Amino acid sequence: MRYLIVFAGVAGSAAAQDLPPALTDADFHPVNRLEAELGQLLFYDPILSGNRDVSCATCHHPAFGTSDGLSLGMGDGGIGLGPDRVADPDNLPEQRIPRNSPALFNLGAKEFTVLFHDGRIEVDPDRPGGLRTPLDADMVTGFASLLSAQTMFPVLSADEMAGHYSENDVAQAVRRGTITGQGGAWDIISGRVADIPAYADKFIAVYDHIDDPAQIGFTDISNAVAAFMELEWRSDNAPFDAVLRGEASLPEPAATGMALFYGDAGCSTCHAGPFLTDHQFHAMGVPQIGPGKAERFESHASDLGRFRVTGDPADLYAFRTPSLRNVALTGPYGHSGAYADLRAFLIAHLDPVAALDSYDLDQALLPDLAVDDTRGFADSAAIASAVTVDPVTLDNGALDALLAFLDSLTDPNAETGVLGIPDTVPSGLTVARMPEG
Repeated sequence: MRYLIVFAGVAGSAAAQDLPPALTDADFHPVNRLEAELGQLLFYDPILSGNRDVSCATCHHPAFGTSDGLSLGMGDGGIGLGPDRVADPDNLPEQRIPRNSPALFNLGAKEFTVLFHDGRIEVDPDRPGGLRTPLDADMVTGFASLLSAQTMFPVLSADEMAGHYSENDVAQAVRRGTITGQGGAWDIISGRVADIPAYADKFIAVYDHIDDPAQIGFTDISNAVAAFMELEWRSDNAPFDAVLRGEASLPEPAATGMALFYGDAGCSTCHAGPFLTDHQFHAMGVPQIGPGKAERFESHASDLGRFRVTGDPADLYAFRTPSLRNVALTGPYGHSGAYADLRAFLIAHLDPVAALDSYDLDQALLPDLAVDDTRGFADSAAIASAVTVDPVTLDNGALDALLAFLDSLTDPNAETGVLGIPDTVPSGLTVARMPEG
């Protein structure tokens, strides 16, 4: 059913019973400050990448809402930061990173039990270590949380941090399929870190089970990085949070936007709860751009989403509902980053089948790279057929109101964090930061 919502006819506030509860400390895990300070250094240190030139912050930088400001990023083989990142002519990337770099806000909160766009890692008490991951039986124990496990998979990706095939020892281990155990990719990286005296001293000071640098394991590194992320990007101080706590009300047109969000526009059907996500998977018809999610031996540019994990046809082209916290800062949008502009994405999201039919690659933000980013368009009809939501049409005033409400989800501390960007890291390698001026 197609219907029209007229801005002038929408009530100015959402009913109190429609709003989620306010966030409290009980929704988050406690964080060891010293562990987080160690994790801060590791997060910004390229020592974790195969070629020692990409850090976690390359693709998850506070200047871009803990994403990278690109539709599809360039990890290994890129130079620069954000929309200014370009391909290194002396080490050209083989392809773009297949999916948009997700924001990191609140990922350590207790209700986040599934991560990545396709949910390929999730809490599972029946598995060793309590986690289900693509490593399956080879998954090591010792990760303190799901977030800890999630943060360390990018170091295994050739396009993100590992580098390609024979470029370095980490890439070679990944190529052999040797991830865990002595001589595996994770062991090589932890050995690099342990060999730096400043890091060794910090690990010994933070972790009771470590009294010798040789005992530093990969899970210790990932646990520290996760602790940093939990401290740095806990985000629950937006104007919206003041509303949830009963301390304030939103001004117009944000108040009307909130009424739409929790009412006739239907946004809260999926973007539910205090983090504005149901943590489920939905086929929302985002255009497929870039290389798609294919194995090295495959030649297609498809991304089948959750289906790659479950094999259930009902999950074709379905992706995890992202949290909308700080959404105004985290573009481009969609699992493929198909829309650089939030307003354009909102319009497409309200009528995804029509948007697929009219999509133009100019709506994305992609650095120059000699690849065909349109091959995935061949899947447009199948993507459209998986969409089950009814289209909604909003007039310009209603769109303005919804966007104003989405702005109210921005935490004023989101871009600065708690610890910020370190001046230097123990490896002495370059810290990713925006150029001054």
